Amino acid sequence: MDTKYFLPGTDKQLQSLLSHVDIKNMKILVLGAGCEEISKLLFNNGALEVTMIVEDNDSLLNARLYLSKEKQISVKIMEFDNTDFRDSSFDLIYAQASISNKQRNKIVKEIKRILKSEGYLCVGENISYSKNPPVFVKDLWESSEIVPLFVDDLEKYYTDRDFEILFKQDLSHTLKDFYKMSISLLENKVNDMTEQEKSYHKKFLNKLRHESNVYLRLGGNDHIGFKMLVLKAAKQ
Repeated sequence: MDTKYFLPGTDKQLQSLLSHVDIKNMKILVLGAGCEEISKLLFNNGALEVTMIVEDNDSLLNARLYLSKEKQISVKIMEFDNTDFRDSSFDLIYAQASISNKQRNKIVKEIKRILKSEGYLCVGENISYSKNPPVFVKDLWESSEIVPLFVDDLEKYYTDRDFEILFKQDLSHTLKDFYKMSISLLENKVNDMTEQEKSYHKKFLNKLRHESNVYLRLGGNDHIGFKMLVLKAAKQ
């Protein structure tokens, strides 16, 4: 398992995008922490410019450290639903497990503003396979601030907002690897931590452990999924 792509969808979302869209000479925006390696590969596959935005200082510092040798990739801190970019700034916007929350509507509205006419949106969304999932799954989503769309509603959500679907793929099978990575990284990280660090990060570690346990051992895989879409914005 490649921990460079420690996200739902792993590296499969990016590979699918590159198989269906020629990104050469595009100005690309990447939304979300954990997308450093994705940003590098987008640039290495011919993008003209790559900008990555995150929403908190820890993610900003981590991303800048990881990309310290990649001077061509800009990392900034911004709210995804209220960026500083001008209208029609980007040819492609990439979001992997970063907008499946209660701000989705505002974020997508902002994406439409800063995306060029007939520009591309590659989005990976957490989805629900159940209209009424069990309480333990609802609790997981609430604690992780995830607001998933029901699987049958995902495509309509974007077509109702004037996006054309060019490609779609169910990547739910990647979640098993993602949560196995979570457990492996968790065990290795905890072993290297001091007691003070364990205490400081206790809430996050417990959350990660709980999510992995729900998906891998308690049947969460019957209700929790992940799907990607490659979309094209309407001509303006």
